[in-house]
Amino acid sequence: MSIDARRAGVPAQAREPARPAPLDPEVRVELFETMVLCRSYEEAILAAYHADKGPGFDIGKGLVPGEMHLSAGQEPVAAGVCAHLTVDDAVTATHRPHHLAVAHGVDLRRMTAEIFGRETGLGRGRGGHMHLFDPATHFSCSGIIAEGYPPALGQAFAFLRSGTDRVAVAVTGEGAANQGAFHESLNLAALWALPVVFVVEDNDWGISVRRSASTSVSSNAVRAAAYGIPGERIEDNDVEAVYAAAGRAVAHARSGRGPSLVEVRTLRMWGHFEGDAQGYRDDLDGIEHRDPITRYEQVLLDADLLDTETAAGIRERARERVADAVDFARESPLPDPSTATDYVFAEEASS
Repeated sequence: MSIDARRAGVPAQAREPARPAPLDPEVRVELFETMVLCRSYEEAILAAYHADKGPGFDIGKGLVPGEMHLSAGQEPVAAGVCAHLTVDDAVTATHRPHHLAVAHGVDLRRMTAEIFGRETGLGRGRGGHMHLFDPATHFSCSGIIAEGYPPALGQAFAFLRSGTDRVAVAVTGEGAANQGAFHESLNLAALWALPVVFVVEDNDWGISVRRSASTSVSSNAVRAAAYGIPGERIEDNDVEAVYAAAGRAVAHARSGRGPSLVEVRTLRMWGHFEGDAQGYRDDLDGIEHRDPITRYEQVLLDADLLDTETAAGIRERARERVADAVDFARESPLPDPSTATDYVFAEEASS
């Protein structure tokens, strides 16, 4: 199919979210399980990060030195999007990447070891939590705003040229939608009809700046129209609505019709980074009542798809998996300082 043929018929406006069809009960429970695993992981990293930062708060001290950006509240995006992907599909994430890595199947042990700076980590402890690279699942992330969009185009171009139906998913925050890389990527993806799904996590805050103070449109989904691709916004952080929208976007890409954009109004329950006092926020009162996992659990309880005992079992199994990963990381060796310059460049295998 030619590029022009793939581009033909793409609506040039943000589409209204379609009413989701009833989901299979097993899928609904699996979405809950994924969200619980993501949250359990973040809670464990939070505890490890703060365990030895005192006295006071020294960002350079402790088991996990450096910055830490956690994604509690944004689990519906990861669960709803990644449910449609396989390990052959690519995901590029942001500086707040753990929920997406967990949902996409990145090995928990090796990811945790990387966050802890250990030799057994995904990058042998060199990258830390903002630079997770996993070739086994085609997952990557970056601390640079909107940096993940251009690499996703490269992956999608390779998928297209190889004649597969693989897709690339590029995730970023709403603040990155004002970056040049965002617009350049949408333009090129549309021009070449690349199999990309652009996902924008709108958690209302670009660090400490409200989106309304930095962005001229109320929905980044409408920006898709400028590039002649479908755009859709989910307003309520509902994992089933995300699942439905992502399903449409992934199917659109797999069928050779090019890129789509999905924006989700999600929630950042914790600070921009650990240590953020959040004095700028006026939306913290009652934030626990907006917890998407608690809300979705109640939905499933009301639908008789869960009972309290089953839900407790799901949480316990998630905690056990995460505890195993943390133990593995703690017991792994730190990199030998003499190897600090290793793995900087590719090395040819000796003959």
